[in-house]
Amino acid sequence: MRFLVDESTGPFAARWLVGEGHDVFSVYEQARGMKDESIIQKAFSENRILITNDKDFGEKVYREQYPHKGIVLLRLEDERAVVKIATLKRLLNQHANQLADNYVVVTEKRVRFARKV
Repeated sequence: MRFLVDESTGPFAARWLVGEGHDVFSVYEQARGMKDESIIQKAFSENRILITNDKDFGEKVYREQYPHKGIVLLRLEDERAVVKIATLKRLLNQHANQLADNYVVVTEKRVRFARKV
C-alpha cells in the first residue's frame, strides 16, 4: 500500500511500514515542517493514504472539502511509537482493504469509519 505518514505520527511508524513492504513518504524524514494543505494535496495526488495524529485533517476533509485517498487518524491515549505501531499492525491486519477513500479514526481499542463527505 502507499502511505504518507504525517510528522505527528513520527519516523518509527513510517519505518515500520517500510519494513512491512509498503511505499511510504515520511513527512518527518523527508519534508519536516510541511503545511497541512500541502500534505493532504500530496497524499491525494500521489494516491497515498494519509496516516496522522492531527485531527485538523478532519476539518480539511469535512469543512474545507479537500479530496483524499484515505485518512487514518490515530487518536491514542498512549502516544509511544510502540503503541502506534501495534495499533497500525492491528488496523492493517483487520481492515487494510477498507482504508482507501475512507476517513478512519483508530484508538487502541476501536476502529471507526467516519461518514462519507
